[in-house]
Amino acid sequence: MQAKTGGAMQMTLAMVISGTVGWPVVALGLPAVTVVFWRCAFGALAMLLVCALLGQLKRGALSRRQWGIAALGGVALVLNWTLLFAAYSQASIAVATVTYHVQPFMLVGLGALFFGERLTANRLGWLLLAFGGVILIVTGHSGGDPGANYLLGVLMALGAALMYAIAAAIVKQLKTLPPQLLVLIQLSVGAVLLAPFAGFHTPAAPRDWLLLATLGLVHTGLMSTLLYSAIQKIPTSLVGALSFIYPAVAIVVDWAAFGHRLSLLQMLGTAAVLCARQA
Repeated sequence: MQAKTGGAMQMTLAMVISGTVGWPVVALGLPAVTVVFWRCAFGALAMLLVCALLGQLKRGALSRRQWGIAALGGVALVLNWTLLFAAYSQASIAVATVTYHVQPFMLVGLGALFFGERLTANRLGWLLLAFGGVILIVTGHSGGDPGANYLLGVLMALGAALMYAIAAAIVKQLKTLPPQLLVLIQLSVGAVLLAPFAGFHTPAAPRDWLLLATLGLVHTGLMSTLLYSAIQKIPTSLVGALSFIYPAVAIVVDWAAFGHRLSLLQMLGTAAVLCARQA
């Protein structure tokens, strides 16, 4: 019981941290590729320390095949973050975050296509509900005509969701690998992959470095550690229920920091996506 309570608290804190990630990203005003690079760099340092403390940095800890699969997952994860961060400035943090939360259904679709998992009528119904929610979010734009930038932001969020689903599908092939070590590999791959593009927009202000370090150490290193620890302690149903906190916090942060409010139709669409996601 004590472990379950502690796990619930860890999951709650992890979701609160996740819900605030949009604020430093938008406040920085840097290209998404640059932000993701520094998130990977600082996050990899944090996870390197975690893996060292857990004794996971042993030679022969994983095979070449596992290295390759983990690295491929890292590429998908980097694309996921880059698209999501770019969507914030186009559609708003709230809209991008809620739209992004259709990724469980994309994972279901990938499972049906590539892993032979059965797509039941029940799952198909919830998938259609989530899709209808996204339509309401797009058409419910408070400014009337959504505009090309807004639609681009929604498409970017959907692309980010697809990349996340691909990354998750890849992770399913590495069930025996410690999650902290997997995250370390993925973040390291991301830092190496994006390094050639990040140098053109190196931040100069101390405030920017503080925000980037926060993204890497808190929103990546600490959040991942809390999340994985929580998942090991609490049932899947509670993980799903507490996941509501992430978009809820993102909506509040977007309103408090940037004055973005969802319209009635967008709120209905948000409810549809989030209700479907918990099914």
